[in-house]
Amino acid sequence: MFLWGTATASYQIEGAVTEDGRGLSIWDTFSHTPGKVRDGHTGDVACDHYHRHTEDIALMTGLGVNAYRFSIAWPRVLPTGRGPVNRAGLDFYDRLVDTLCEKGIAPVPTLFHWDLPQALEDEGGWLNRDTSRYFAEYASVVAERLADRVRMWITLNEPFVHVAYGYGLGVHAPGRRLMFDALPAAHHQLLGHGLATQALRAAGAEQVLITNNCTPVRPASDSPEDLAAAETYDMLHNRLFNEPVLTGAYPDITAFGVDIPIESGDLETIAQPLDGLGINYYNPTRIGGPGEDGLPFRIEEITGVPLTAFGWPVVPDGLRELLDGLEARYGDALPPVYITENGCSYDGLDDQERIAYLDGHIQAMKQAKADVRGYFVWSLLDNFEWAEGYHQRFGLVHVDFETQERTPKASYHWLRAFLGGQSTDT
Repeated sequence: MFLWGTATASYQIEGAVTEDGRGLSIWDTFSHTPGKVRDGHTGDVACDHYHRHTEDIALMTGLGVNAYRFSIAWPRVLPTGRGPVNRAGLDFYDRLVDTLCEKGIAPVPTLFHWDLPQALEDEGGWLNRDTSRYFAEYASVVAERLADRVRMWITLNEPFVHVAYGYGLGVHAPGRRLMFDALPAAHHQLLGHGLATQALRAAGAEQVLITNNCTPVRPASDSPEDLAAAETYDMLHNRLFNEPVLTGAYPDITAFGVDIPIESGDLETIAQPLDGLGINYYNPTRIGGPGEDGLPFRIEEITGVPLTAFGWPVVPDGLRELLDGLEARYGDALPPVYITENGCSYDGLDDQERIAYLDGHIQAMKQAKADVRGYFVWSLLDNFEWAEGYHQRFGLVHVDFETQERTPKASYHWLRAFLGGQSTDT
């Protein structure tokens, strides 16, 4: 069955950050630090999904999706990241899953979408190898409660972005600025993925995926400098996170001057067989030769294409290009692919640009050679967009953050009509 769904993330929509025993996350700390998030916005209330999830599921039912990708807040289940389970927090996800199943919507939970318990960050976060083991213990706790109804699980969301923005550049939580010295956090996330995959399967999970943010990398020119820079960037953004999972080996990262702290058995653990690869796609990346800041590449503007309200280039065929590239590189090692995020930020209720964006990307997906089995729109709701606060609106549904009123946009109605004409075997 082809999965047509929408996607959200816990810190971006749930709110209720101090209710029912939830612990502190790194995003609670980061967003309350002056100057870190635009206009001082926080996820304290967000979309109040914690109290309004039945209303939001009704919107999904009206839309006609057959799957919903959401994330579970680690600090809501294990307030300090390990140790005693917060039953009230786990009960929330139990209710959420029950309601989804009652409505015929497949729940697709992601275990980690960037809201690491602050207590674990205080011990080093993903730079600490022990966090990988704690993550697996958390996965076991959640799966033991939900695996009887949840068929498909996602371990990590976009480890590249979390490492690069959170540990490398410091523009996301936890706000560290380590540049390439952040790479051990990549390995520990991937090790956590492998350990969590084992834990999920032991608890009865049928399907396990990881979601990587991938981008087709385009050299700015045919010059040797630009070609080499593009290859280096592709290695960092795409191959560093795909290849250990799919092939059991890291690419050559000597260009970054950092050793990955691999111990005996790590690569075998990371390369647990997968039932699918989640791909989040937003745009291609144009890369030129070495940057002035000492980086071995520089990101250049893609011109001649429309831009979203976020300033991101709109290149639908980039999704086909990406999928075909994955198929060509990995061949039989590539499992079925699920587009676990694809979407755009635009203002207004009559969001014709979003309609064109979604239509173009869905058609590009259908033209790809890879075995694609699902497509999830980011996002169901306007929400807290990380360092941008509430200034970027990705939702099919408009949210008034003062009143919490939900209003379906034109794109919601378009997608409902589109899905009404689709076969689940697409």
